[in-house]
Amino acid sequence: MVATATAESISRRPTGATGRLSADDGVALAFERFGMVGDPGLLFAHGFGQTRHAWNGTARTLSGEGWRCLTADSRGHGDSDWKADGHYDFPQLVGDLVLLARHAAQPPAPGPPILIGASMGGLLGLVAQAAHAPFGALVLVDITPRWENAGVERILAFMRAHPDGFGSVEEAADAIAHYLPHRPERKSPQRLRQLLVARADGRLRWHWDPRMLDRIAADSEQQQAHLLEAARNIRVPTLLVSGARSDIVSAATIEEFLACVPHAEHVSVDHATHMVVGDRNDAFTGAVRQFIEPLRPGGTTRSTS
Repeated sequence: MVATATAESISRRPTGATGRLSADDGVALAFERFGMVGDPGLLFAHGFGQTRHAWNGTARTLSGEGWRCLTADSRGHGDSDWKADGHYDFPQLVGDLVLLARHAAQPPAPGPPILIGASMGGLLGLVAQAAHAPFGALVLVDITPRWENAGVERILAFMRAHPDGFGSVEEAADAIAHYLPHRPERKSPQRLRQLLVARADGRLRWHWDPRMLDRIAADSEQQQAHLLEAARNIRVPTLLVSGARSDIVSAATIEEFLACVPHAEHVSVDHATHMVVGDRNDAFTGAVRQFIEPLRPGGTTRSTS
């Protein structure tokens, strides 16, 4: 499912322009632009249960270095629409990503964007690239076509916890601190408000549609053979960035992925978990920069042969 994007002004605009795109089924996807029209594009796809704000630090940095960055909330997340019928599946999410990629590639963009996809966003990118080839390169963030189930179950347990929401922002901060005990700093109230919405009774809940949890988790599990086949058909430059302390990818899953995509590069970020971007944003952004700079139009493109 791929829809036609609404036109965006091609006048040069500064960091922080927001907008919405509508998919064929009417679901509106919220996005944010960083950088200037005409710069080569980067499209950021967040993980399950995250929002586009997870990319703010990297997008601001790289947009200041001449890249036009587009971050977006996946359907059922953040400021994007929830589905009225509560039915979500993997093909919908893939179609949304292709829609965003085509939007990012509109003239005067100098070519297709590079995808930077974390966890779920990286899996969607693999399938989208194999089926539609909307990207000039792929950066997969701590995800491989086959993953460690124990790590996924830990994430899902966190997302299923607190079904009645929270009485305050501080309660939500406690929940995140318990989930990410290695982080030395608690999330500020300002950052937490980007992750929470108020219910009619005044309690705060996470920003995602809880009806997604079992549907997408089960759908993703069933996609593993398809994901491996998609990986074997990737021909564009590819980088895998993993967290050295990740419980989602392992030496075995990384080895399998690199066998499927033999031209891919791999960088392991020390002291980082599955949440690589938040754990060590400077190191993550540096690894991405080193990979994408030779791919800048006019630079030296890597061979994938």
